[in-house]
Amino acid sequence: FCTLCLQECLKPKKPVCGVCRSTLSPGSRALDLEKQIETTETTCHGCNKKMYLSKMRSHAASCSKYQNYIMEGVKAVTKEPLHNTRNFPNRFTFPCPYCSEKNFDQEGLVEHCKTLHSMDAKQVVCPICASMPWGDPNYRSANFMEHLQRRHRFSYDTFVVCDYDADEDDMMAQVLMRSLRDK
Repeated sequence: FCTLCLQECLKPKKPVCGVCRSTLSPGSRALDLEKQIETTETTCHGCNKKMYLSKMRSHAASCSKYQNYIMEGVKAVTKEPLHNTRNFPNRFTFPCPYCSEKNFDQEGLVEHCKTLHSMDAKQVVCPICASMPWGDPNYRSANFMEHLQRRHRFSYDTFVVCDYDADEDDMMAQVLMRSLRDK
């Protein structure tokens, strides 16, 4: 456990077990668990030395092979992705085209615009459509609020696996066919 989690579990008013969250009695020790830790054998993943679990923490702190093993695991998890993600447009979060507030998902953008911008007549580019391969990043909708209500009440990928190489008409046809089958 991390220190913050342990501190939360051991608050003076009612200390609780870090695993099951049952109330701890002051001064009582889990003797059966201590015995199990002292009698269970394990192997160091670095040097393959056998020892009891009760000795593993102090061994790991001084075993350079174990520390190398841990660092290799860290490197494996933090490697660069195989492809450059900057080449792919963000189709998950969008800015508001009226006030530039950021990080709305599709449904969040629709709700935000309905709540705060329903009376705004300014012509804006739909950030959702602009992110799609078929979208025109320069097209300004004459009535953005109506566009949102008609085109973005739901996400295409809720109904079909999105093929972003397909055109919008094909995608809409797939959505309609799926919705008819699901009735």
